[in-house]
Amino acid sequence: MSLKLVWNNEQELYEIPEEWIVMLERVLQKAAESEGVTEGEVDLTFVDDEQIHELNREYRGIDRPTDVLSFAMHEMAGDELEIIYELDEEDEEAPVPDALGDIVISIPRAKQQSEEYGHSLERELSFLFVHGFLHLLGYDHQDETSEAEMMGKQEAVLAALGLTR
Repeated sequence: MSLKLVWNNEQELYEIPEEWIVMLERVLQKAAESEGVTEGEVDLTFVDDEQIHELNREYRGIDRPTDVLSFAMHEMAGDELEIIYELDEEDEEAPVPDALGDIVISIPRAKQQSEEYGHSLERELSFLFVHGFLHLLGYDHQDETSEAEMMGKQEAVLAALGLTR
């Protein structure tokens, strides 16, 4: 499997331990396996509530912070231009990996929610990450049926990794 997690930290409130990244890489591999995804790149960014509030307002028109946002690379909005990569004759692969998209997680919001739900911050981060990943693949939760499907998939991945409540 050639699936890659690229991450960065744009918040200063919490240290991001290497164990979290290792855990999230395992979560990514398990979620991808369960969905039949064998390659691609997922970019993960940790932010604070102020940053995610700004993104939520700008991209979703919702003027409040949220816990996780996903920006799929393969969704085309009406006025967006398709990205075309030109390859040299000797090149065999595209110059960038097949990016699935970006996931943005608010660490303060994840911490608050983990305390509210009575489970670990690691479990909450994993839940939000799987949630974001499924959005990258086109899943949504606009109605009860799609929400139940998405929740079932999220919980199955977390349970398989022992990340239960």
